Amino acid sequence: MGVIMLKQFFMPESIALVGVSTNPEKLGYKILKNIIDGGYRGKIFPVNPKSGKILGLECYKSISEIKEKVELVVIVVPAKFVCDVAKECGEKGVKGLIVISAGFKEAGEEGRKREEELEKIIKKYNMRLIGPNCLGIIDTTNDLNASFAFDMPQKGKIAFITQSGALGTAVLDWAIKENIGLSKFVSFGNKADISEIDLIEELSDDPDTNVILLYLEGIEEGRKFIEVARDVSKKKPIIIVKSGITEMGSKAVSSHTGSIAGSDIAFEASFKKSGVIRAYSVEELFDYAIAFSYQPLIKGDRIAVVTNAGGPSVMAVDAIEKNGLKLAQISDTTKEKLKEFLPPSSNINNPVDCLGDVMAENYGKALNVVISDKNVEAVICILTPQVVTEPKETADKIIDVSKGFNKTVVGCFMGGKRIEPGIIRLSEGKIPNYPFPERAVSSLKGMVNYRKYLEKKEEKIITYKVNKEKVKEKLDNFKKAKIKVVGDIEGREILSLYGINTINSLIAKNLEDGKNIFKKMGYPVVMKLVSPDIIHKTEVGGVKVGIKTESEFEKAFNDIIRSVKEYKKDAKIEGIQIQQYIEGGIETIVGVNKDAQFGHLIMFGLGGIYVELFKDVSFSLVPLMENEVSDMIDDIKASKLFNGFRNIPPVDKEKIKETLLRVSQLVSDFPEIKEMDINPLIVKEKEVIAVDVRIGFDS
Repeated sequence: MGVIMLKQFFMPESIALVGVSTNPEKLGYKILKNIIDGGYRGKIFPVNPKSGKILGLECYKSISEIKEKVELVVIVVPAKFVCDVAKECGEKGVKGLIVISAGFKEAGEEGRKREEELEKIIKKYNMRLIGPNCLGIIDTTNDLNASFAFDMPQKGKIAFITQSGALGTAVLDWAIKENIGLSKFVSFGNKADISEIDLIEELSDDPDTNVILLYLEGIEEGRKFIEVARDVSKKKPIIIVKSGITEMGSKAVSSHTGSIAGSDIAFEASFKKSGVIRAYSVEELFDYAIAFSYQPLIKGDRIAVVTNAGGPSVMAVDAIEKNGLKLAQISDTTKEKLKEFLPPSSNINNPVDCLGDVMAENYGKALNVVISDKNVEAVICILTPQVVTEPKETADKIIDVSKGFNKTVVGCFMGGKRIEPGIIRLSEGKIPNYPFPERAVSSLKGMVNYRKYLEKKEEKIITYKVNKEKVKEKLDNFKKAKIKVVGDIEGREILSLYGINTINSLIAKNLEDGKNIFKKMGYPVVMKLVSPDIIHKTEVGGVKVGIKTESEFEKAFNDIIRSVKEYKKDAKIEGIQIQQYIEGGIETIVGVNKDAQFGHLIMFGLGGIYVELFKDVSFSLVPLMENEVSDMIDDIKASKLFNGFRNIPPVDKEKIKETLLRVSQLVSDFPEIKEMDINPLIVKEKEVIAVDVRIGFDS
């Protein structure tokens, strides 16, 4: 781990550029010029069989013609020649390749085969590869610009990794305009070899990087990503913006869980499990980045606002509340100190309004008093351009005051031309500035979330004594019989073997059989259709609730059969399930859906017929930890019901947690389980009961 692993890319002793051109409009020329102009201090070997000199450097006809050692080769030749060049590099003993050239798997079947051939060459010669179809890399610490970006960004502590070269050029241009410094920039393209996981691991111990930013379109090795990101997140923040969030990851949507669990939910769950901070735009990505890079990590969630404008401060207070942060309660001592120099009409409560005519001196004094308050853990400094406002001088005061405290300070200098000198000074003084209060608060929220992740205690996976052997026997029998889905009876048997409480239930093959079961079980009962052809029974009249008499039972039995036949004439009816009616309790759902990249997702939320209507659910990835289960329960809006509400008594939350942990253990033990719905799982004061179960398996 660390910069040693990929040293050949970031600290190469020598670079060759294959495909260099004498034409200033060609990529080969631009990349060579970037390497030279960037100040790279190692040896540079241009390769072009038709040229003598380019930009003052002698050209070589091929890699093999270079007598000296070559550590890194940048390839910019047409795609059809890339594999030949790569093979030559391998024979030469080159350690690293950056393939800028496009025309690989992104270009169709022929390109895919070409990329597979390139991967074989890389493995054969023990080389590492960035690309193909990428922009290249930049390392500002080592003055290396092996890319076709227009300019070299200034030095900074932020590393930016991107799957999109086009987005990369835009971000670089924007970072230069905004004076945001970068440590490293990597465009990894098709990631035929080196992926975002390798680069995150690489930057883990990089002393020049404090914050790791990524733009991703997809992750192939989901479980490995979680493992690496979880370890690295404990050292430095990882902030990711992910595109393609509307694509549904699961094609099979026969279960409630499958219909809700799109691919983006799996990404969201993976980020949460690994401590990754999610940004929803490139703007938000860098909003977070400058906060983490410039300021000490926030110690809590109590925020103070110092302002010269009332309206923006109210907006800040609204944003603080909406983001689940707290408006700091400043002490009486702090208020008395503010009274000593602020005008009587100033607001000395939080937010502290110094009024529109406040000069830099008094603004700085107010900030110093507020930030000294032990109840304050971060301050938002709002400034709008009034007639007497001193933007630059006020920024200087903010910078000076912040240096005396190990607390988070962010700016919100709002305006354009008149406020710009202050914004520039804040940037120079490493105070992140945001044009609107909401963005300032959002960045502080990102820091608070990261702090909470760091403070979480390490937890072991909880396991229970279960009958794993018996479940394996059942699943093996299903596989032999080519059964891909089991219904309630078999499903409840599996859950019972893993210690999950289930309802008493029997199946009646005919009406007479049903009447006998009804007499033995006692009333009231619930009656449910059993049919492999009908998934959502309620929608077709396949469920009858609260049956108390034999005449009601007979009518309900016949009604179910008739309504099902009307819905689907050839539906296979295996019988009517008869269950004891459970009074009271709250209907919840526990679901499982297997994501292709990240494995099993477990869902919990409001169940019954409301699950797809309200979608009041939360997700987490297997294996579940105890704190994750608590978060899952608390994250749904209906969680307030579990503590008791009006005539609804509180429920046994510990039993809910145990059920979720047992389901996690079940699907961890049997990865062939593809999907599951326990709906409803009725939660009561002293018990939880799995009422209706459906389990699907990989084919």
